[in-house]
Amino acid sequence: MKYAVVTYVNGTFSIGSEWTDNKTGAIVNFHQTSATLWNDTVEVEATVKIVDDKFDTVDGYVEFISHPAKNA
Repeated sequence: MKYAVVTYVNGTFSIGSEWTDNKTGAIVNFHQTSATLWNDTVEVEATVKIVDDKFDTVDGYVEFISHPAKNA
C-alpha cells in the first residue's frame, strides 16, 4: 500500500513524503513534520495528515497546528 504525509500550511497544500509498504516510515515523518511546525517561529496554521492511496486518513494520524509567531 502507498502512504503520503500531506500538509496544509498557511494556505498551501503539499505532499511532504511518499512511502510504499512502509507505514512506519510515514508515521515517523508525520511526527517529525508536526514537531517542526510546532517549533517554527513564524505564525502557523496547519494540518498534517497521513493518507493512503484512496486518500483515506491512516489510523487517525491527523494533527491540527495553530500558533502565533514566536520570539526566536
